[in-house]
Amino acid sequence: MKAIAFAPGHISGFFEPVYNKDLARTGSRGAGINISLGAVSEVFAENSKIQNFEFYINNRKTSAPVTKLALKYLLGNSPINIVVKTTISLPIRQGFGMSAACVLSATYAVSEITNITKVDAMRASHFAEVQLKTGLGDVMAICFGGVEIRKSPGLPPWGIIEHIPGNYDIVLCVIGKKIETKKVLNDPVKSKEIVSYGKLCTKKLLEKPSLENLFKLSQNFAIKTGLAKNNVLSAINEANKYGMASMCMLGNSIFAIGKTNELKRVLSNFGKVFVCSVDEAGVRLID
Repeated sequence: MKAIAFAPGHISGFFEPVYNKDLARTGSRGAGINISLGAVSEVFAENSKIQNFEFYINNRKTSAPVTKLALKYLLGNSPINIVVKTTISLPIRQGFGMSAACVLSATYAVSEITNITKVDAMRASHFAEVQLKTGLGDVMAICFGGVEIRKSPGLPPWGIIEHIPGNYDIVLCVIGKKIETKKVLNDPVKSKEIVSYGKLCTKKLLEKPSLENLFKLSQNFAIKTGLAKNNVLSAINEANKYGMASMCMLGNSIFAIGKTNELKRVLSNFGKVFVCSVDEAGVRLID
């Protein structure tokens, strides 16, 4: 048995972590963009006497702890042999939501093979991400696609998303080394700043929901929280000459829209550049 699913990457412009004893109500408020570059998971499953998982990312065998935990949530102790081959088109730990895209594309494909609901796939993915602190709101955002404002945290019916309509080319640039999300979320001083500025930015964007406002608030968030280092700020300033730009949360990377060719040219001086567009469809099965 075989199924293939695609999950878009997701960029957070700003966020406010919200923790609850109930994982379904844990997540983040904030805003971001789902992007056309993401993760494709090809899943092979067969009946077995024991439960066994094998994971590959870009053809390299890996332990994939988040996906493994999500499949445990999804399947319990069912005896089944599953091989997950995932291809990702962007680097991990750079604020592109690759961890969530990997886990969601895998659980979505597994749910198709095992006749488990897609809602359960979303739930299992969210629980694993939140529990292992690799992300908070990415799974929920990726399920619904588009440019989104996460109005309230967690999964439906608690988690509520609003959309800002539109589709554009987005230029991404990876500038520095990876950032460990878990490390930032576990830092009490940093967390306090992120919570207070994240809350304010979400409130202001809901008052005036527009892409321009999202970028403006995202820049303020990156500066006020001290998350954006000098090289990231320099790249944002250069990109602002040809459009709008901000830092991807949480990565040493930026996202920009505007004059695509000019943005590609100036940002290539700072690091590796990728071009994508808004993904409006969210996670889905593919043939």
